[in-house]
Amino acid sequence: MSEKKTVDSSAYLAGIKPQLKDLLGQLLNKYEYASVLAVDSEAKQYGVRASGISVGDAGLLCSRGFVVKVYNEGEYAEYSFNKLNENITSQAEEIIRTVEALKKAVPENIARLKLTAISDEPVSFKKSTEYEISPEQLGAEGIIDKLTALRKRAMEADERILDSSVRMSYQKYSKLFLSKNRDMEQNVMWTDCFQSFAARKGEEVKSYFTSASNLGGVEVLDKLDEKIGHAVETTVALLDSEPMVPGEYDCICTPEVTGMIVHEAFGHGVEMDMFAKKRALAEKYVGEYVASPLVNMHDGAAAADEVASYFFDDDGVLAKDTVVIENGILKQGISDTMAALRLNTEPTGNSRRESYKRKAYTRMTNTFFEPGKDKLEDMIASISDGFMLENATSGMEDPKNWGIQCMVNMAREIKNGKLTGRIFSPIVLTGYVPDLLKSISMVSDGCELSGGGFCGKGYKEFVKVSDGGPCIKARIRLG
Repeated sequence: MSEKKTVDSSAYLAGIKPQLKDLLGQLLNKYEYASVLAVDSEAKQYGVRASGISVGDAGLLCSRGFVVKVYNEGEYAEYSFNKLNENITSQAEEIIRTVEALKKAVPENIARLKLTAISDEPVSFKKSTEYEISPEQLGAEGIIDKLTALRKRAMEADERILDSSVRMSYQKYSKLFLSKNRDMEQNVMWTDCFQSFAARKGEEVKSYFTSASNLGGVEVLDKLDEKIGHAVETTVALLDSEPMVPGEYDCICTPEVTGMIVHEAFGHGVEMDMFAKKRALAEKYVGEYVASPLVNMHDGAAAADEVASYFFDDDGVLAKDTVVIENGILKQGISDTMAALRLNTEPTGNSRRESYKRKAYTRMTNTFFEPGKDKLEDMIASISDGFMLENATSGMEDPKNWGIQCMVNMAREIKNGKLTGRIFSPIVLTGYVPDLLKSISMVSDGCELSGGGFCGKGYKEFVKVSDGGPCIKARIRLG
């Protein structure tokens, strides 16, 4: 293992911090509360596939800009911009003019929501995440060499492998948050990678994928390397897969399938901006059993070290580890600052913006079930007729009615407590969320999180998330 290093501060943000403090001070002369969020982010993506090599910026993740939030007499307003004027006084005046004009533009017949001021206890720190191998220092050529080697290994593993593609991306960002009593800086880097596989037998072609992620650097590719053997074997096995006979079965979900259920089946349902809008059924079930007593669910940037970890959110709330479900009982949801003010609850550090140009919403971070005490071999042995579900691909949820529909690439048959070797594909997982969660009867003693993807809010507002957990045994409707 290489020596750990810490992510550097942004030289740009360090250079303009005095001007930002000046801007904040002038806004505080006008408003009861004011804050400034400054962001400097860079990101790149690399790919190796049959059609060639690609290297470039990850556009969505590259940004440099600012968000000002102000408060007076129960009302909040935000102003975002990406250029800091040399004359800070003129910039403060422009912000004030824009905000005051916006307030006057609200029609008189529209009810004005009045909220209390944001809590602003004194906090001051500078924190950075760690990494072993910097993508910047290794360089594009070094990264492409590693990805090429991974693809070559997959292609040579079995003659039935038709193709394999590999990609890696990373984001390094720095954020400053300044208010009257807060002066916080965070410097974060995450890296993820993905490898797809295609196999052919005659006219039949099947595909599989694997991924890895970390709060760190290029060392994540070692995780991907460890998974190639299993991935190739499974891709080839899918060539003999059979269609699923619809029905309700005892199932074991591998950690990535567990993670999809946690994220889709329940994570979106406890985002409390949906409580404020009366669009989530979960609001009515706080304090009630919504899952098996074996289930304990967490979300939080401080709950794990993964791609969605940070030290403070985009409204300056410190990262937390929120226990959403405890022994089957729904304890609370997760919230951004504005939703918490509307609901008279404490914010959970889940205010996240796609970029400085966007509004902050309640968003998941690292979302997972706690491990239990069961051994996987005992879980398999407990099933007389069922399946092990593997390779989650996509999911949809309905927070208002607690429905779920997810796609899983494959199901391994279990008969009389043993894996038979038969594989079924593709698989649709459906059901009513509380029924599924209450049916969980065994929870394995391991826990794995993965952060290979992004989460959108209504098909937009994408942010990086991770999810996962242990293997779980549950009664699930498959089709």
